[in-house]
Amino acid sequence: MSLITLDEAKAYLRVDSSMEDGLIESLLQSAEKLTADVGRITAEEWNTLWDDETETVAIRGEELSNASLLQLRSLLRTAMLYSLGYLYEHREEADHHDLVMTLRNLLSSVREGVF
Repeated sequence: MSLITLDEAKAYLRVDSSMEDGLIESLLQSAEKLTADVGRITAEEWNTLWDDETETVAIRGEELSNASLLQLRSLLRTAMLYSLGYLYEHREEADHHDLVMTLRNLLSSVREGVF
């Protein structure tokens, strides 16, 4: 499960039809993986971030408060939406180096474990 649903992604991209649902789902998975990789978040940590059943969430061994968790989720959603939008708009001529560099800047606090 993703932090962003297909409907949210389509709304962000301003896509009304379902003709590109497969493409958008694929790009959303890519954006999620790219965000986790650039943010240096393990698969286990990533899965606990969106699980509301989990009582505590720890990133790199540091337990997050509710406020920090909300802030982290918001930051990750922003990074994912940026990635999704970039990949969707530039699907034929994407500059992945530029995308990764922008994500590194967006996720610098996560990459360094500041939360």
